[in-house]
Amino acid sequence: MYKLLLIVVMMTVWISIHLLQVEEELAMKALFQGKHAVNRAAHAAAQQLDPAALSEGLLRLEPDAAANAAALYLQENLKLDAGGVPLPESFLKERVYVAVFKIVNADQTFPYAYRNDAYNYEVTLKRPGVIMIVHIAYPRAFRVLDAIEWNIKGAAELVAG
Repeated sequence: MYKLLLIVVMMTVWISIHLLQVEEELAMKALFQGKHAVNRAAHAAAQQLDPAALSEGLLRLEPDAAANAAALYLQENLKLDAGGVPLPESFLKERVYVAVFKIVNADQTFPYAYRNDAYNYEVTLKRPGVIMIVHIAYPRAFRVLDAIEWNIKGAAELVAG
């Protein structure tokens, strides 16, 4: 009888450990998907040139177009609606929000060093670019891990070619 009880207890422990490992792997996959989405959004935003400034020979980003491109890329890559709320087919369950969206334009001195102590982030841009920090919460599948939330950071420069 005690062997049967031991087997049941050990199976419970093994299943719990296995679920923990699966949960960790799913969390890492979600983090990588979020990082790729933030990088793509930052790169899309960093390519939105201001046509009026370009006609004068200046490389300058157009702020509204950059913000719209970044939002669109986040929505499409993370399957969100316009308010950052995940759609039914999204792997996320909680609202995603952009904590920092900074456009560094040609009116700055380059190389431009950006520092944000609140999010422990530093980046140096050599050209006009975009800096983004997006808050994402991991939707736990098995509730084995505590809640996981990330502030995913990304930056991109204007590609002048």
